[in-house]
Amino acid sequence: MFDRIGDSSTTMVPKPKGSASLAAVLSAFVPTWIVGLAFLAIFVLIRRRFPVIYAPRTFLGTVPEKDRTPSSGSTYLDWLHTMRKLPDKFLLYHESLDAYLYLRFLRTIIFICAVGCVLTWPVLFPVNATGGGSSTELDRITISNVAKKNYLYAHAIMAWVFLGFVMFTITRERLWLIGLRQAWTLSTSNAKRLSSRTVLFLSAPRDALEQDNMIRYFGDGAVRIWPVTKPETLQTLVSERDALVEKLESAEAVLIHKANSRKARRSIDGDNRARISYYDIPDLVKMAIRLRSKPKVFPFSPFLNTYLGFPYSKKEDTIQSLRDQIKEKEELIEETRKGYEIGEPHGAAAVFVEFKTQVEAQRACQQVASSNPLALMPRYIGVKPNEVIWDNLTIPAVRRISQQGVANTIVTLTIIFWSIPSGLVGIISNISYLAENVEWLHFLKGLPDPVIGLLSGLLPPLLTSLLAKDVPLIFRKIFKSFGGPTTTVNELKVQKWAYVFQVTQVFLVTAVFSGAATVASQLAQHLQDPTAIPALLARQLPKSSNYYLTYFIVQGTTSAADNLLNYSNLLGHLFSEYLVDETPRQKFSRFTSMKGIAWGKVFPKFTNFAIIAIAYSCIAPLVLGFAAAGLSLYYFSYRYNLLFVMQPKIDTKGQAYTLALQHLLTGVYIAELALIGFFGLQKAKGPSIMTGILFFVTILYNVMMNKYMSPLEKFLPADLVSSAERDDETTPLLSNADAEEGRGTRSGLVPAPVAEHVIKPTARFFDPHAFTSYRSMKVWIQDEEDYTTEEDEVPEYTDEELRRAYLHPALASQTPVIWMARDAMDTSKNEVQGTKECGLKASDEGAWLDEKRIVHWNVVDFEKVPVWKKAVKY
Repeated sequence: MFDRIGDSSTTMVPKPKGSASLAAVLSAFVPTWIVGLAFLAIFVLIRRRFPVIYAPRTFLGTVPEKDRTPSSGSTYLDWLHTMRKLPDKFLLYHESLDAYLYLRFLRTIIFICAVGCVLTWPVLFPVNATGGGSSTELDRITISNVAKKNYLYAHAIMAWVFLGFVMFTITRERLWLIGLRQAWTLSTSNAKRLSSRTVLFLSAPRDALEQDNMIRYFGDGAVRIWPVTKPETLQTLVSERDALVEKLESAEAVLIHKANSRKARRSIDGDNRARISYYDIPDLVKMAIRLRSKPKVFPFSPFLNTYLGFPYSKKEDTIQSLRDQIKEKEELIEETRKGYEIGEPHGAAAVFVEFKTQVEAQRACQQVASSNPLALMPRYIGVKPNEVIWDNLTIPAVRRISQQGVANTIVTLTIIFWSIPSGLVGIISNISYLAENVEWLHFLKGLPDPVIGLLSGLLPPLLTSLLAKDVPLIFRKIFKSFGGPTTTVNELKVQKWAYVFQVTQVFLVTAVFSGAATVASQLAQHLQDPTAIPALLARQLPKSSNYYLTYFIVQGTTSAADNLLNYSNLLGHLFSEYLVDETPRQKFSRFTSMKGIAWGKVFPKFTNFAIIAIAYSCIAPLVLGFAAAGLSLYYFSYRYNLLFVMQPKIDTKGQAYTLALQHLLTGVYIAELALIGFFGLQKAKGPSIMTGILFFVTILYNVMMNKYMSPLEKFLPADLVSSAERDDETTPLLSNADAEEGRGTRSGLVPAPVAEHVIKPTARFFDPHAFTSYRSMKVWIQDEEDYTTEEDEVPEYTDEELRRAYLHPALASQTPVIWMARDAMDTSKNEVQGTKECGLKASDEGAWLDEKRIVHWNVVDFEKVPVWKKAVKY
């Protein structure tokens, strides 16, 4: 069979062979759904047995009681009731701003994809299916099946409609986010925090580190400074001391374990077995069960050892030796701290500066503080002490700039290198074409159709996920190693570069090679007729969309279900609990180390999901539906994890969402360029002109939006901060933004349910100018019962907490308490007493050894755990 290409062309091309799009999709769909349902069933069955893995936010002491997720009951499906009852806004008050915004981001891109389906499917499916091409199966409802030029006007018009809607939605969300961030940052509980009025200045000159010069460098609003230089000697001593503490606790755990063994108990005389204890054990047995080690000696010279006073063969008590070493380190650390002075750092220093108000801090962060362009730059506001990477603060300015360049170069080369495996994955997705047209792959044609479907449908998405999984981790290590000053700064860099990686490798390279494999296998057959090549490219390149249908299936089923089951953390927990952890501190640290979430990894991944869906919206609209379905499953899994499991450790204060919204425009650009290229190949002048105009409108829109919104996304307006500090709620985010909350819903002719659930949400969406003002967002934030507890929580700091807030840990950390497990033999009491006699703090409270000699600790009442301290909210 032959079909015509174009309205008047007489060029005839053979109907394509080997199109297995439907078989590939089904081959990916069936096994992934089976695996996904199996994961979900296992999760439901074991969830109650391991609450520390699947619901730590409901009970763990490190989560304040007011911030814990309520537990509905003890049934297998009680968590579904909790998820249905709690709104996403719960996370805003009880977890973090980023957690709430992440779920909102997923909802936003699901909404974009769903609206895209409503707009494009009724129009483009019939147009593509009747376009006069010869494509088959799922390829028939893509633009590759359109051979009639006049039909392409439908795609151009839908590009204007849908891509215009995408740009409006992005603008609306950016405006809304500006208002939310301002209202949230200026709320009483956040505005009064120390970090909100503290600025970190890097590359500080020597004079700026002196308290006497504080006003000169930072103005009258400066209150306190914390100079930061690199105390290398102290850092080494503190690190060695902490390592010795770990060794001592391990040695004590081994002793307590041996003292409660049957062998030790049998050594006690029968008369004393009624109430035996460690003190009843014979001295020889005590010496045998205590760890002993040889001191440092000269191995081949007994005479020299004797001459220098070293016993050559006598072993010493390891526990007592460790106690003495810790005490020596402690005394040496205190002496070094007393003699510590800030020398000439030569630019290798930083300074934290506290200001009286947020206004002063914002002003200091934006003004020029030194005539030296490299001094006191860069600077960051709102940095919390637990975000600081202390070793990276004391890097000279020139070295910091060069290290940033090296880091960017390494990341760029990494992305380029990844093109090789990504391209191979794209080629595998078109294995049916390769089997027919590449001679040495002809043997693949003999494989059964289901196997071909699995190789082309299931394998490529799995390989893509595997290749992209650890890339953000690599980037994070690079930026940390090359001078990133805080975890937040590094995470935002990771997000930017991971976005580049996702778009180039997971999308463009894979798509190009996926389509190119199809094209390359047939180009050799058409070189004698070059006029057929443009038509061939125009028809075959969109077929790479089939790859992303299976990609969304795999991601939305197995990966989302894996997020719930979280089997890697479960296995790690069981392995550590029974085979690795031996001290109470090790068990406490593992138990309380809640799972975090890396914004630099998850935002780019789902931004790319949306970019792919938008890019294919007018080429292969079916992708929008698969993307919406996959993202919905991800939204469900992440909502559960954020409510029950995760504790974000990095606070970007909404900056991650801002970047993600800006990155979404990439999908609009790619969609427009793809359509322009396709229309050009088809020589459709009208649609080409329409899409070309849309492309330039998009550029103008992007430039204008960034020009006017970027300053508001980076800084708080000074007049807004001043008015908020005076409790003046009349200052709007933008001019004429004083519309009332109920605007457009007050007509008495409209029934209340319609006004509440239809007109009001519609007005909110299409009138962002009125509903995203600072005043409106402040009302929105306070419009919850949960907010009252947060509003009343105004932080108050003691003088000691303020003094130590931004002090280098080497200058402030104290010797940890030696924590042991209490046992029935009272071994721990003896060891606690011996440790205290050496001048060290020790305790056996809150931990115990059971009959099977397994260590437990008080997971219910953290007040009884000696190593737990209530975190200070800086």
